[in-house]
Amino acid sequence: MGFSLTHLGPLAVSLALSDGVAYAYLDALWITLTTGALLWWTSRHTRRELKVRDGFLVTVLLWAVMSLFGAVPLYVAHAGWNSFIDALFESTSGLTTTGTTVIASGLDLLPPSINYYRVQLHWLGGMGIIVLAVAVMPMLGVGGMQLYRAETPGPVKTDKLTPRIAETARILWTVYLALTLAAAAAYRLSGMSSFDAICHAMSTIATGGFSTHDASIGHYQSPLLEWVVMVFMLLGTVNFAVHFTVWRDRNPVRYLRDAEVRTCLLIIAAFALAVCLPLIASGLYADTGTAIRKGLFHVISYGTTSGFATADPTHWPAYLPVALMLSGFVIGCAGSTSGGVKVMRVLLFAKQAARELRRLVHPRSPSPITVDGRRIPDEVVYAVGGFFSVYIACTLVLTCMIIATGLDPLTAFSAVAATLNNMGPGLGEVNAAMHTVSPTGKGILIAAMLLGRLEIFSVLVLFTPMFWRR
Repeated sequence: MGFSLTHLGPLAVSLALSDGVAYAYLDALWITLTTGALLWWTSRHTRRELKVRDGFLVTVLLWAVMSLFGAVPLYVAHAGWNSFIDALFESTSGLTTTGTTVIASGLDLLPPSINYYRVQLHWLGGMGIIVLAVAVMPMLGVGGMQLYRAETPGPVKTDKLTPRIAETARILWTVYLALTLAAAAAYRLSGMSSFDAICHAMSTIATGGFSTHDASIGHYQSPLLEWVVMVFMLLGTVNFAVHFTVWRDRNPVRYLRDAEVRTCLLIIAAFALAVCLPLIASGLYADTGTAIRKGLFHVISYGTTSGFATADPTHWPAYLPVALMLSGFVIGCAGSTSGGVKVMRVLLFAKQAARELRRLVHPRSPSPITVDGRRIPDEVVYAVGGFFSVYIACTLVLTCMIIATGLDPLTAFSAVAATLNNMGPGLGEVNAAMHTVSPTGKGILIAAMLLGRLEIFSVLVLFTPMFWRR
């Protein structure tokens, strides 16, 4: 019922700009509101605390159901999605902050309210839906911490900024909104129109990638704007708990004191060198400065899973396109809106590998793993290894399934990497859009987006027999 009210935003935009699709949001509003009201009515007298298993189930259903109902205005408007599977793909891509689209071209010609609605899905999916659920559900008499744990699995899943989850939700919402407003103001001052600045700010902080133009950020041909976008893509991929501590202490140095942020910047620097040097040597761009800017922009965009573009890297020389796809696996931080396996897991995985090497030489020496002076329990470290194994297995299985739908292996891998990492652009024919993928393939990629957004285990646990045993 609450989600139905989010259609009022694009409805207001449609009425203000007279773009002719207001009926689509009205239809979506009453369909979603009525369905929610019926579900609420049947369970209005039920009051009980959610258990951990309930939290995982509700979280997965939340994303699946919101994606389903988020597709309604796109399908009803018939602005570019002529089948429901296409509309569902776009809606899921928006809410999971993946940012890939099924529209090959014509974003510039879409009704403005549709473009706004797409980035609103990003913004809600990035932080809004789960924060609202965590903040509101305790007030309805059901627990919120289970949802918070299910939404952010991994090494930091039990961390809270304050003792009360509702207060945590309000803090995260405040930080998220403040960064969005700052990005919108910076984009407006850098040459975007007010409408484009708002849309791209919502998309950037959500590390989504939806744009109002086919050429994405490249539409503006502005080096200044590209540097500004890079800054906010980096801010979007930083753990929001770190943003809060910086704001609370009024001390930007806190960013560099965080081990995950430092590791993230080091990985970006390594990928930037690996991409920019061959790009300079290739002579593809007229001068060194342009080559560095293009290379760094796409490393940050792919790595943070933001998915914006200023060029088509598919045609870059040597290994560069594949390197960009691989960056999306390892650069996003935990507790942010980015996808991928998260820097924290990469850091713990590397520390565990180093510990095993030390034990070969000194088998009896104590080798605790610490991050920022805090000892990490061995069970968390071993769980990270298990996560890597499952993540790689899912990537391989999904790639084989997409190959079976007719795509070549490299394109299929890039499509899976783009959706499982919630990154957006792929390579080859799926670089700009997924319109050439078959309906079956789109269904598989929808599942990949949900798997990636909920970090796999939260979804896979629902398919184990033990989950359903009393």
